[in-house]
Parts: sequence; structure tokens; C-alpha cells
Amino acid sequence: MTAYLVILGDRDAISWVLHEERMAFPATPRAEVATLAADDRLFLYATRGAWRNPTRDRGRIIGTAVARSSVRKLDEPVEIAGRTFVSGCDLRIDGLVPHPGGLELQPLVKQLAAFPKPQTWSIYLRRALLTLPAQDAQLLDSLLTPMTMARTQALGTYKPPATASK
Repeated sequence: MTAYLVILGDRDAISWVLHEERMAFPATPRAEVATLAADDRLFLYATRGAWRNPTRDRGRIIGTAVARSSVRKLDEPVEIAGRTFVSGCDLRIDGLVPHPGGLELQPLVKQLAAFPKPQTWSIYLRRALLTLPAQDAQLLDSLLTPMTMARTQALGTYKPPATASK
């Protein structure tokens, strides 16, 4: 089992992922997307710009999930927030922090091996997935778990997704 940080940069995409319990990826080939497998652990990260007010908002880990399938080509591409996604996987969201909460990532960067150059940490977030070493996943789990609740309890705090075209 591998752990990943799933980088979500738009509120409509976040809502779609949380409500559909699916993840979608663009056509750009990425090695980490190709290696995502069933039972991999996912930490759902909303970027500071995701809610469209980066001066107010902070980048936060908002939930945890497990991949229920490997990434596969979608029968029909999905359009979310003006972007087209051609592959995806099913998720089981295990825990969710009610909006607008979550575990702020920036103060933890120096403690996380996934960010070998903490001074330029945000460059590592310019992808859909960031692989997390086991010790990073354990630290994030220990800090995030007390904040989470069942998906069904917290989902109402997230706006339903804008209609995605399939």
C-alpha cells in the first residue's frame, strides 16, 4: 500500500470528488497516477486557491480515502470546472473534516520527507498526486484523525458539485 496526497485545486472538483467518491485525472501522463492502485491510502488536500480566496484561505488536508480501484480510462470523459478528465478511480472516503476546517499543511512541511526542499514546498503540489513516505502518512494520520468525522456527517458542509458533463 502506498500513500498519496491528492491535490485538489478547485471547489467544484472538491465537491465532485466528495459527493461522487471518485477521483478523475487529466490526459497528461504522470507516473504516480499510473501506479495508483486499489487499497492505496489518499489524503485529500484542498489548495489555498481552491475556494477562490487565497488571501483568506489556507491549504488544508480535508479528508482521507482509500482507492477502491486502480486508475482506468473512463468510458466517457468528465468535465469539471472547465477541465476534461479522461481517467479515474473509485474511492471510499473514510474521514472528512467539515468545511472550512482541515489540517493546515504549510506548518508541517519541514517535518515531511515528501518535501525535500521545504523553502520551495509548493512546487511539489503542481500535480494531481504526491507520493507520501510511510512516516509522513503516519504523522498526517495522527494529526488529522481527531478532526475527521464520517463522510455522511460532514458532506453537508460542502456545496454540492456543479453539474459535471460526462
